[in-house]
Parts: sequence; C-alpha cells; structure tokens
Amino acid sequence: MAEPPRIHVPATRVVLPPALSAEGPALNAAQAAAASHGDTPLLIVAGAGSGKTRTLIHRVAHLIGRGVPAGRILLLTFTRRASQEMLGRCERLVGSASHQVHGGTFHGVAHRLLRRFGPSAGLPADFTILDQADASDLMGISRAALGYADLKNAPRSAPRFPRAETLQSIYSRHVNTERPIVDLLGEQWPHFLAWTGDIERLFGDYVKRKAERNLLDYDDLLLSWALLLEQAPPIAEQIRALYDHVLVDEYQDTNPLQSRILRALCTNGKITVVGDDAQSIYAFRGATIRNILDFPHQFPGTHIVTLERNYRSTSPILDTTNALISRSRERYSKHLWTERTGGEPPWLVTVKDEHAQTAFVVDRLLELHEEGIPLREMAVLFRAGYLSADLEIELANRRIPYEKWGGLKFLEAAHIKDILAFLRVLENPLDEVSWYRLLRLLPGVGDATARAAIDLLAQHGWEPMALGATKAPSRARPALQALAALLDGMRRVERSNTPHSPAETIRLCRHLYDPILQGTYDDAPPRMADLDQLEVIAAGYPDRSTFLSALALEPPSNTQDLAVGSTDEDDALILSTAHSAKGKEWDAVFVIHASDGVFPMARSANDDAQIDEERRLLYVAMTRARDQLFVTYPLHSYATRTGADFAYSQLSRFLDPGVRSSMQRVTVGEEMPPALPALRGDAPPLDLRALLRGRFPSE
Repeated sequence: MAEPPRIHVPATRVVLPPALSAEGPALNAAQAAAASHGDTPLLIVAGAGSGKTRTLIHRVAHLIGRGVPAGRILLLTFTRRASQEMLGRCERLVGSASHQVHGGTFHGVAHRLLRRFGPSAGLPADFTILDQADASDLMGISRAALGYADLKNAPRSAPRFPRAETLQSIYSRHVNTERPIVDLLGEQWPHFLAWTGDIERLFGDYVKRKAERNLLDYDDLLLSWALLLEQAPPIAEQIRALYDHVLVDEYQDTNPLQSRILRALCTNGKITVVGDDAQSIYAFRGATIRNILDFPHQFPGTHIVTLERNYRSTSPILDTTNALISRSRERYSKHLWTERTGGEPPWLVTVKDEHAQTAFVVDRLLELHEEGIPLREMAVLFRAGYLSADLEIELANRRIPYEKWGGLKFLEAAHIKDILAFLRVLENPLDEVSWYRLLRLLPGVGDATARAAIDLLAQHGWEPMALGATKAPSRARPALQALAALLDGMRRVERSNTPHSPAETIRLCRHLYDPILQGTYDDAPPRMADLDQLEVIAAGYPDRSTFLSALALEPPSNTQDLAVGSTDEDDALILSTAHSAKGKEWDAVFVIHASDGVFPMARSANDDAQIDEERRLLYVAMTRARDQLFVTYPLHSYATRTGADFAYSQLSRFLDPGVRSSMQRVTVGEEMPPALPALRGDAPPLDLRALLRGRFPSE
C-alpha cells in the first residue's frame, strides 16, 4: 500500500506549554508532534503500549490551550468509562475548562443528538431503545406474524428458515457494514441463501413494527445519525456547527457506518483519529481494518504520526511481538522499541496435553506469586471462553481466586431483563416486546393468552386495566389482574406529576415479581441480590427515561463470579478472552492453546483477511505482557468441547521459525512414549493388516 505523507519527527525533545506537561513526564517527540498538530486531518498510528491515550488527552488540552472552546470539541470513545477517564485526565491538565468537552461513545452521542434533533425529522423524542435481546424478540414477532415460525408444509428439501437471533445478527451486520444481504448470506450463512427475498421482506416488517411502537434498536441510533447528516441539510448544518474538532479513539475498531458518520460530520477536515492497525480484531462486530488503512484517502491532506516507543513491555517481548506482526500482508510500517532493557525472552512451552498445560500454568503463577507478583497482575488469555474450563476446575480445587472476563453480561440475565420490562412498559406503553415478556412471566399465561392480551391492550389504547378482560385460564386471572392493578396504579401516580423514582419503581414492581422469581429459579438468592444491586444502580439516575437509556447504551457487567475460593476480591487472577483483554496489561501473561485450529480458528483457515485478523488477535494477547510472557502449546488436545475426541495438535502457524528464534523453548512433562519395536521371529502372532483387509470383499 502506498503510504501517505508523514509528519517528520526530529530526534530532539519538543518543549510543550506548561499545561501540557502537567500530567507525568514530558511527552516524547512523536507524542508532542501529534498533540500540537494544526487543523488538518491527523492520523496517529499508535503501537501497543505507546501512550496513545496520553497523547490524545494532550491533543485535547492543546486545542483548548490555543483557544478552541472546550464545548466545541467532541471526543468519541468506545466505552463511557474510557471517555470519563480521558476527560478526568484532561481536567488535570487544563482544569475545569475540560468539563465542557463533549465526550461519549458513538451510540451515546447519537442518542443525545436524536433526542434533540429527531423530532424535526419525524422521530419522537420519547423513543425507547431496544437492547439486543429485545430486538431479537421483536424480530421473532415479525417472523411469526409473516408465517415463518411454522413451515411444516415446506418441502423436505428446503433449508430451515433462520431463527430470530440469527435474523437479528444478519440485520445488524447489514446495517453496520452496509453490505447487501445476499452478499452477507453467501459469505457467512450460505445455507440461508434460498430465503434471501423472504429475509428482506421480514426485515421490512421489523422496521415497520419499530416505527409503529416508537422503538429504536442499537443499530438504528447510528443509522439515524448518519441519515440526519446526509438527508436533512438544515439539521446536518446545525449538528456540524456544534463541533470545531472531533477526536476518535480506537479508530481501528470502527465499522463502515461509523466511518460514514465521520465523513459527513467532519467536512471541515478538523478530525483526529488514533488507532493501531495491528490491533484491529473486531471484524465479527462489523469493524473493518479498511477504515484506518484508507483514512488518508478518505480525508485528503491527512498527516500521519507514528508512535513507536513502547512504555509497557521489555525489549525481549517486543522482539517477539514485532516479528509476529511483521508477517501481516498490509499494515502501517512501525517497529516498536523500548528503553526497558533486560528481562528474559518469552517462553514457548510445549506440554503433553491440556491437563499438563493447566498444571504448568498454575504451578508457574504460584511461583511468581511467591516471588511477590500479586495475582491481579497476572492474566491467562485464550481464544474462546470454553478453552479455560480445565484451568478453572484446577483453580477452584486449589482455592485460587480468579475473575473471568468475557462471560454473561449483567443485563443479559433473565431476571434483570424481567424487572426492566416493567419499567419499559411504563415508559413506552407501545412496547409490545416488553408486554409479551411480562405476560409470559405470569403463572398460567402461555403464548396464546399473552398474544390475546396484547391484542386487547392495543384495542384499548394500551391501558393496563384492559388485561382484566383477557380470556385466560382460571389460574392466570389473578396474576393478570394483579399486573393490571400494579401498572395502572403507577400510571395514575405519574399523571399526578409526582412520578416514582427509578429505584422506587423497581421496589414496587418487585412486590409482584419476587414471588415469581422464587418459584421459577432454583438459585433465587443470588438473583435477588442482583435485583438489589439494580436498585442501587437505579438510585443514581434522576428519572426512568435516563436510567433505561443509560443501561441500553452502556450496560454494566456481571460481577458475581469474581473470586472463587477467597473473599479477597482485590487480589484475583484474571482469566480473559483475547478480545476482552484488549487495552489491558499485566506483569505476567500466559497465552494458552497456541495451536492451529485455535490461533487461527479452523473456520478462518481459507480466508486471508480472517487469517490476518487472527494473527492480530494473537499479537494483542502477547503484547499485554509487561515483564514475563508464557505461550503454551499442548501436543494433544480435545477435538471437541466435550472432550470426546482426542487429537494431535500443531503449533500455531503464526509462531514460525523467525518468531520462535526470539523465544526460549521449554518442554514440560513426559516425552511421547516410543513405539514398541517390531516383533522378531518367523511370523507375527497376529496380522492386523490382513484382518483389516478382511472386513471388505477383495476385488
């Protein structure tokens, strides 16, 4: 790829204004050049551990320092926590002026803008946001309404119609990647190609239902923002006029729709993006490495600054990771270096099987712990969550506390979604998905009764008391009447202009829900504790609308299964998927199952783009280490998750001889047993080959 012009960074130290050196040591030359750049498009290619966050906040501080009003700066990040952290650090540089900087996630900013400008484009400001599970439920309603839920009369040779969750995935991928549905099906779901026209028809019904019920799903937030900028010139000008400068973190993780928004928003060219093409690992979410590679062509006049000094890892670790990523087919050239000399080369550890791998990891991490490294400063990383199962069993047996990242999210738990459904029907009476969820909770209410009740509600203006007239089994009537009375009473209070707070609303709804929870789940106590925690979270919000929007845009994670075998949650080993570990760092890192079929996953083997992304994923995992890195490779592995099939493994193709030459080879456990020598004598007592041939007729 032809490289665009770069900013020349001299080897001399760049002196910054006093405000810019207030947080920690002075910036290095490349960081300072990026922070003090002018008003043309800027791409900061920031290698792993190169201080890109610090550079970005100094860029914000520099803009404020030279007179750009803080309120006219927009900082886009991928999590609200990252935005809050950056703005907090920016405050330490320039003081309270940074409070006016507009910061948030793409979806959060889209939400704010749509509440403000949407009504001028036919979108009522009181819309409700569907989370992914609720969007799938609504997709299921469209699927059933159009007759795709029951295809008993379809020809036996016809492929089955996709489930609601799959349809939602296809729809989301279509919106975020802007690729035709037929192309997506051919690439990822070829067995559904015959249904292309039907799927497009179903998506039309799904979009119509959302509009009729004043609902937006997560993807609609970005799509609606893009349409406002492209299709409504007067509104687009008002939105553009809000910001003089836009800065974007983790640009390698953006999808085509987000890039489209930025091109329509930043027509003045005052845009700064920070990212690392070597850490682009979210294609499964619709992200594309093309955004960062093509940025200079999308924004003519782009200058590039490359941050190559690494502040995290030792030199031997960088030698290995630099060699690993240098094999990428297309990338920005950079060679990370560090002043952290010393340290030992990363270990490439060969073990007999998964159990030996577990034994090595546990024994080694306990040795490191004895040497003074806290458990929280060590991590075990893996390609997929199921690969840690054997390790988790051993950690539990040895009473070693651990925290696992990448598991079930707090808001994905059924009992949390149940209680939030109460709040959603109070906020938006047209929310058919939440009504259906609530009704199905009630004893004696099945699918037919729930749908009949929803039809009745629609006929009576969605007034809760209409539920009492539903034709239902006798055992369902008391629960229906109780639900109607609860919601109607809360609606009356709201009409008196003294609405309940979000926490109080949850508490009142739990009078009805808690007995249902206790009769439904065997593990009711921890679920009740989750609901207590939800009340605590809700108490921090001024009203129900703000609370529900915040949960949909930035859901909290579950923290119940943090420490195992210990009550000291401050010191727990981290187990994490490589994806969830991105952006983190530890003193010691173990990367397990470094085998072909895992790195890369088998399904990626025939696609060059996917192979490149799998290499970047292993690179991300290995660059999390500050001081010590251990990469383990089992000679034998289970070919299935259930362990039914035992197979030989092959070392990951990414750890080729050039990469391995920078590592130290370690073999743990018993060597493979040698084959028995051939029997000597006139004739063997058993001829296996003859027996095998005898199973089938000879020619």
